[in-house]
Amino acid sequence: MKNIKYNITTIVALFLMISSCSDILDETPDNRTTIDSPEKIAELLVGAYPDAAYVSFLEPMSDNAGDKGPSADTGIDFATTLNERMFFWDDINDTDEDTPTYYWNRAYKAIAQANQALLSIEELGGNAEFNHLKGEALICRAYAHFMLVNIFSKTYNSSTSASDIGIPYVTEPETVLLGDYERGTVENVYNNIREDLEQGLPLVEDDYNVPAYHFTKKTANAFAARFYLVIGEWQKVVNHSTLAIGTGGAGVLRDWENNYRPATYSEQTTLYTSSNFEPANLLLVSAESIYDRYHYAARYQLNNDKRDEIFPNANGTGQPWSYSVFGSGDLYFNIPKFQEYFKVTNQAAGTGNAFVTFVLLSTDEALLNRAEAYAMLGQLDNALADINMSYSVKTRLYDPAFDELTVLDVQTRFEVTDPTTYTPFYTIPAESLAFVHAVLTIKRTIFYNDGLRWFDNKRHNMVIEHQDIFGNTFTLPKDDNRRLLQIPEAAQSFGIQQNPR
Repeated sequence: MKNIKYNITTIVALFLMISSCSDILDETPDNRTTIDSPEKIAELLVGAYPDAAYVSFLEPMSDNAGDKGPSADTGIDFATTLNERMFFWDDINDTDEDTPTYYWNRAYKAIAQANQALLSIEELGGNAEFNHLKGEALICRAYAHFMLVNIFSKTYNSSTSASDIGIPYVTEPETVLLGDYERGTVENVYNNIREDLEQGLPLVEDDYNVPAYHFTKKTANAFAARFYLVIGEWQKVVNHSTLAIGTGGAGVLRDWENNYRPATYSEQTTLYTSSNFEPANLLLVSAESIYDRYHYAARYQLNNDKRDEIFPNANGTGQPWSYSVFGSGDLYFNIPKFQEYFKVTNQAAGTGNAFVTFVLLSTDEALLNRAEAYAMLGQLDNALADINMSYSVKTRLYDPAFDELTVLDVQTRFEVTDPTTYTPFYTIPAESLAFVHAVLTIKRTIFYNDGLRWFDNKRHNMVIEHQDIFGNTFTLPKDDNRRLLQIPEAAQSFGIQQNPR
């Protein structure tokens, strides 16, 4: 399909910085300072990560969400509306934090920061002393575009992505009020992501004061593994996941059995997003969000049925999960993962902004991505080893002598009787199907309320069914256009073509 050019305002790059005066567009996006040193470029890159929540709108769209009934109430009007509209896969145009539009804006803001860093590096001569900064900027740009294309476009498909419409891939800082952009195709976007990723990976270093908020070598490889998983390059998934995990074995995973289960609710939330004491956390972001205030009380979230489905009494080993599902009745089920930090902006008025830290990449995900890739390569013993490693720190009183699975166990306990359950663009070998199902099932539990289940729903083209309390079923069929979140209205108003409905 021919790429179509659109005019797009700084929605694409400096959306949140624009004012009624366009003079701001002639200035750099880091509070207008002159960027003339590696230190200032490093400061600029702090803002090159999308600091917005996506779990708030992706979780209720996924098959993780159930209906708690009208008694459930967030107490926050826009949050209630967001949660309901996402559950029914409706378009929403709110611009508040936690919404799709807010994520779009902040992702393109991050891209603008990365692009300004790359331009400044070039203007300063691009010497070797800038290599690590260039690597971080390139991977930040790739990551933000990757998230945008996976949220607002169709999933990658080698047969259709050359014609499926993508999102603007922005590679230059904004210097004019209106710029010409090509929304292009999904294939274009992925080609650009690959180029940035593969150019940036060899340049990334680990010299950060707080590594968990930056693309370190391990973090960049975890992102690379996720990228290659989506496009089906299995050996690269294995290679990059292995580099992300390192040689620490189960010791680098989130140990829910020994570290979380004995802890209080508050201690668990603190540990979950710790940048110092949780080795599983490869990339964190502090985002303006009120998700911690309402996710447990939202109507379309974890109800009784979904609790039993996602956190059954026995996992694939036959033993209970180590997770404690907090709450009572059907209204307040919760897994402790979030903790709000309120930044006061006016002490006298008691006003400010709420922030929540989210886990974007982890060793747990890298391990299970590797397990899926091993399964697709037919290396079932290797896939089995990763599955067992994951279970070992997430299963109550795990004993390898009794609980370690065999290949036959996986093929029996995770047998898929309906071959249309998973229909990605590639064919899953028959002997691998149970292993892929096992991995996706484990991921569903481990990453509940992290927003990752939606990406698996979409990548494997799963039918999603939602039921209300009256027993009515609402279905999102395979290939339904509602899997593409709608382009924000503000972007549409400047010529960006809306997604089909």
